Amino acid sequence: MPATAFCHPRSTIAVAPHFLAVVWLGLMAGFFGTYSANVNLAMLQMDGATYATVQSALNRNVRHSLFFALFFGPPLWCALALATGWARRREAWWPTLAAVLLAYLLGIAFFTQQVNLPLNATTEAWNPQVLPADWAQVRARWNAANLWRALLSLAAFVAALVTLVWRLAPPRADR
Repeated sequence: MPATAFCHPRSTIAVAPHFLAVVWLGLMAGFFGTYSANVNLAMLQMDGATYATVQSALNRNVRHSLFFALFFGPPLWCALALATGWARRREAWWPTLAAVLLAYLLGIAFFTQQVNLPLNATTEAWNPQVLPADWAQVRARWNAANLWRALLSLAAFVAALVTLVWRLAPPRADR
C-alpha cells in the first residue's frame, strides 16, 4: 500500500481515531445515563445511612484504570480525529467535532472536577451513622450534576456520530 494511502482523509487509519471517539463517547453516555436512569433512582429509595455507605463505595470503586481510560479517552480521540482530518478543517464535520471536544473537556471533565468530585469527597467523609442534616440535598445535587453529564455526553455522542457520517460521506459532485 503506498504511503499516501495512510494520509488520505478517508483512509481507515485516518478515520480510526474519529470512530474511536464516537465509541468512547457512546460508552461514557451509556455509563452516565445508566447511572442516572437506574443507580440514582435506586439510591433514592435508600435510607441515609445505606445511601452514604453505597455511594461512597461506588465512588471509591470507580477509580480504576479502565474507567480513567474511558473517561479521558474521548478528548484524546477527538483531538487525534481532528489532527488526521486537518486537511478537511473547512468542512462542517471538523468544527462540529472540535465543539464536541470542547464541550466534553468543559462540560464533562472540568464539570466533574469542579462539581462531582467535591460532592464525592463530601459523601465519603460522612459517618453513615451520623449524617449531616443536608445529606438529602447533597444527594440531589450529585444526582442533578450526573444527569447533566448524562445529557451532555449523549449530545456529544450524537454530534460526534453525525460528524463521522459527514466525514465519510463521498464528496458531492456539485462542489
